[in-house]
Amino acid sequence: MHFTPLTNLISLFFGFFLPPDVSRSFISHPYNTLDFRLRHFHAVTPSAHVYFADVPFHSSLHTDVQPLSIPTSPVRTARPQSAAAFAEARGLSIRGQSAVLDWEVEDIQGPDISKRETLLLLAKMTSNSYVEPDTDGWYNLTNDWDVHAPVGWEPDNDGFRGYIFATDDNSTVVLSIKGTSAQYVDHGPTTDRDKVNDNLLFSCCCARINWSWTTVCDCYRSGWKCNQDCIEEALIEESLFYPIGINLYNNITFMFPNAKIWVIGHSLGGSLASLIGVTFGVPVVTFNPPGERMASQRLHLPSPPSTHHITHVWHTADPISMGTCNGYFSSCALGGYAMESRCHLGNIIEYDTVTNLSWSVDLRTHAIAQVVERILSEPWAAAEELGREVPPLKRQDDCVDCFKWDFGNYTL
Repeated sequence: MHFTPLTNLISLFFGFFLPPDVSRSFISHPYNTLDFRLRHFHAVTPSAHVYFADVPFHSSLHTDVQPLSIPTSPVRTARPQSAAAFAEARGLSIRGQSAVLDWEVEDIQGPDISKRETLLLLAKMTSNSYVEPDTDGWYNLTNDWDVHAPVGWEPDNDGFRGYIFATDDNSTVVLSIKGTSAQYVDHGPTTDRDKVNDNLLFSCCCARINWSWTTVCDCYRSGWKCNQDCIEEALIEESLFYPIGINLYNNITFMFPNAKIWVIGHSLGGSLASLIGVTFGVPVVTFNPPGERMASQRLHLPSPPSTHHITHVWHTADPISMGTCNGYFSSCALGGYAMESRCHLGNIIEYDTVTNLSWSVDLRTHAIAQVVERILSEPWAAAEELGREVPPLKRQDDCVDCFKWDFGNYTL
């Protein structure tokens, strides 16, 4: 695999602001679809620089290529009137003041989450964020690309990364975000930084499990007491991936100024996708994400009037999504992860694999390949009995995180 030199990458980056013109394939579909092509890689280096690399198109195949067609349906989104207004409201909330933020409600063409085909294709796009093209685990969604890996995908880089898909007319873009590369599931070069972000975003108090743990911030006081102001400051100042995700999104809006953007991700990548969706009011589909509602509150993200544009897909054998991978002897804790959150924003599509497939709750089922190969690749009988392709939507409006903990302005 040839890795693009930095000098070439920089020149490519500036060429991406006007993505290449490619011929459209007009295909008759039985329902509304959008046709996507893999357009760019994205990656963040250890120095927090965002880089993009192009995926060149075979010009000789313009007339024959079959793009990746994803079913769509209207999605109602709510976005802040401006980034400045959002930042001002968030800043006031951080300082303990209230602010009224005006939201723009809009119906846009989003992924049709009622169709199994939609979820399967988005899950494969998400899965590919973990690997380089043409390696083990890569889903070959089309056969019409030469690929070059950019800065950020070398073995010694440990940052935020994934892919960018776009329609031929650049009207819609899909940003996929890689999730946690965990030692016990999928060890990779981003494992160490993923662990820091997981333990900041999804633990109750700085990953304090017991006295033997080294915490990721100094907010624990005694017993079940945690300094609320301290943990919010730690999350805002030290949670690397959220501001990087915001920067990445802003770069994409500069490259595709008129595009509607969807965000997808798995695990940590899914929760970060959801936080981006709350910030910018864009459609989001995630797979097996940890609960991100607590992180959203601690980051002081203003709450939109609705989060129905965010959809989480998980199954009941995954202890991370279900919020049960906690406690000193849990498999997460044994791997050094304090995955204690359980509450999610938005809608949920829950596959009951424990009841319907007799699966045992097992951390190994958290991998995105389990969702692709064992759940979404075949019709779901329990949903078909209800005349549906996927399980009905549900929400967690009454969910409570970290109920044992007492959060306040404790000094000792």
